[in-house]
Amino acid sequence: MQQIADWLEKLGMSQYAERFAENRIDLSVLPDLTDQDLEKLGVLLGDRRKNAARNRHCRRQEREGQLNLQTK
Repeated sequence: MQQIADWLEKLGMSQYAERFAENRIDLSVLPDLTDQDLEKLGVLLGDRRKNAARNRHCRRQEREGQLNLQTK
């Protein structure tokens, strides 16, 4: 769960780390989270929109073969 907390911190969303941990959100679940899921977790609308924009950007890079996903 520390990876999720670190990821949220990088996104400026560290205030949600405890909620993600309480709901057992880990790297295997993260890609499948919907806007509705995030809303149920208490993620504010502005943060959900920022997250959606980041996801679109990552998907575009992934399609173009530019995304380098590495976990430590």
